Amino acid sequence: MTDVTQDELTIDELAHRTGMTVRNIRAHQSRGLLPPPEVRGRTGYYGPEHVARIELIRELQGEGFNLEAIRRLMSDSAGSSSEVLRFTRALREPFEDEEPVIVDGAELAERFGSTDPKVLEKAQRLGILRPLGDGRFEEMSPRLARAGEELARLGVPAEVAIETVARVRRHADGVARAFVRLFLEQVWKPFDEEGRPDERWPEIREALESLRPLASESLLAVFQLAMGDEVEKAFGEILERDSRSSRRR
Repeated sequence: MTDVTQDELTIDELAHRTGMTVRNIRAHQSRGLLPPPEVRGRTGYYGPEHVARIELIRELQGEGFNLEAIRRLMSDSAGSSSEVLRFTRALREPFEDEEPVIVDGAELAERFGSTDPKVLEKAQRLGILRPLGDGRFEEMSPRLARAGEELARLGVPAEVAIETVARVRRHADGVARAFVRLFLEQVWKPFDEEGRPDERWPEIREALESLRPLASESLLAVFQLAMGDEVEKAFGEILERDSRSSRRR
């Protein structure tokens, strides 16, 4: 009897578990992408760390990283592969909680109240629409689309609405940079300077996940204050002018 658990795999079992070939696993080891197995007798045994590392390699390859870039990333990252994998997944998780919807060009023209191709092109540049081919598009924010429809019903031309979105996007980019800089300077930098200790990876991942609602709620709260002030200021000036005009009469 040998002391082998279900988490201890031979190279053939690791290949079967991960859907890789033994040859590719050995190639990953030779490139420094996988740590060596624990050798007992003449058999090498692999564990959950190796499975997680292979999952991470696959996900990064899916994102367009080549194997050398992945090797450098892993060699620079302290912490277990499972924690690096969780952090990487959290990092790439979309900040929005909306599900994109598929629409066609005719539907968009009806919504926009315009067939001007420049409106469509600008919506794509702003990241509102993503072309899928065959005249179909992925609408990235249904909430924003509904707001556009309401503006169209109010008589606001599509060109004016899309330009307003462009202005808002420029301000939103600045807000996003501010929150990312906050995370990098106040959370990531101290962690990095400590050598990215293994036990702190979950804490850093949780901080990143907490950034999503904090950023959204802070932006909405500040915007509501700013909107109230602007409406009061604008209509206060209009009412003041009307009052002066009535006194002159």
